[in-house]
Parts: sequence; C-alpha cells; structure tokens
Amino acid sequence: MKVSLKQSQYFWLSAISLGVIILVWHLCTDVFEIKPPDIFPGPTEILETFIEKLYSRRPDGATLLVHLGASLYVTMVGYLLGAVIGIPLGIAMAWNRYVDKIVKPLFDLLRPVPGIAWIPLFILLFGIGTFSKALVIFLGALVACVVNTFTGIRQTKEVHLWVGDIFGATRTQKLFKIAIPTAIPMIFTGLRVALGMSWAALVAAELLASNIGLGYMIQQSRALSRTDIIIVGMISIGIVGAVLDKVLHIIEVRVAKGMNAE
Repeated sequence: MKVSLKQSQYFWLSAISLGVIILVWHLCTDVFEIKPPDIFPGPTEILETFIEKLYSRRPDGATLLVHLGASLYVTMVGYLLGAVIGIPLGIAMAWNRYVDKIVKPLFDLLRPVPGIAWIPLFILLFGIGTFSKALVIFLGALVACVVNTFTGIRQTKEVHLWVGDIFGATRTQKLFKIAIPTAIPMIFTGLRVALGMSWAALVAAELLASNIGLGYMIQQSRALSRTDIIIVGMISIGIVGAVLDKVLHIIEVRVAKGMNAE
C-alpha cells in the first residue's frame, strides 16, 4: 500500500510539473507572444505538427516514424554491441589483473576521447551509412559499460569473498555468486548512462552527416527554418529516451529479484 501510494504521489507530482511547464510555454508563446509563432511556436502548434509528421513526408522526405525507426535501429545496434562486449570486458579487467594490465593502457587512451570526436574520422573511412554511426555509438556505450562494470566488481566487499572462501567456493563461483550480483546496480547504471550517450552520439552524427533519422530531420528543418519540426524531433528524442530508460529499470528490478531468489 505504501509503495503504491508513493508511486501515485510521484506520478501526480510529475504530471503537475509537466503541466506547469506546458502552461508557462503556452503563456510565453500564445498569450504574451514573446517571439513570433514561426520562430517560437506554442504547444498547440507543436501538437498539430507532431500529428501531421506522423503521416506527412514533408519537408525532409520521410515521416516521423520512419526517422525514429532509422535512429532507433542504429542506436540499438551500436548500444547492444557495446554492452555485450563492454560488460564482460569490465568484469574481466576487474577480476583478472593480467587482463587489466593488458587492456587498461589502451582503454585509458580511448576513454577521454568523446564519441562525437570519432564522427569525422568514421565518415571519411566508412561514409555516412549505418556502420559509421553504429561504430560511434558502440565506442560510447563500450566505455560507459566497462567503467561502471569495472567499478561495480571492484566494490565487492572483501568480507563477502572471505565468506566464500570459508564455504570452499572456487574463484569462478565467487565471481558469479558474489561479485557479479553485488555489481548489478553499477552494471545497470552503466547501461543507462550508455543509453543516454548513445542517443546523444547518434543525433550528433545525424546532424553532421546523414540522409535519414531524427538528427537529419532536425538539421533539415533548421535549414528550412521549421522550428516546429525541430521541437517535435527534440521531444521525440526525449520521449524515446525516457521509455528506454524505464524499460532498463524494469529489467534491472527483475534481474535483481531473480538473483536474490537464488
């Protein structure tokens, strides 16, 4: 009961804060007209543009769902590949000092370089297709997953490992029964951070060079001074990012419950 009450309070607080933002937006645009409507459109016009863009290909040659699908596909390819490689790599680096010594120097060189910095190089090498954009996303997701997984494994308490020694657990058993379950929150934090970085890197790549996707739609709308479509694109990015983050949170809760049940 307490949990449901807290969830209800959180929902209504979120709804009220969102409503206040929309109200202020409406007052600034439709009531006080701080800026001309073609430069700073109000929420009503944005909603109309959003609905129109669901079936209209103008002015960028594709509907909103087509752009969204293209962006989501590239993001998931790079993101999942980064997670599949980054999480085991982070575990291996934290659990095996030889792996850490071999990989860490190269990783320390790559980690400070933001994903956006790779975009010009990958465009020159691989063009503006899916592969170059997925590669940018992969590198960003890889770094976030490795760092958080490594930190989570290293934060395993020594006393828990000593208990494993007392019960005769092997090193592999301690890894899978103690270290990894302990690191689950940090691993999922890395996945959520990587997801945000993936969206940011993708939009940046599409803004620079692309022929489809939300970033391309925003860039084309900027050239045509279509502020309404730009805002629709930004809102779409935010909504999809929030939904994916929520999905990750649900998966995290279920994985944690499953490991606790064991």
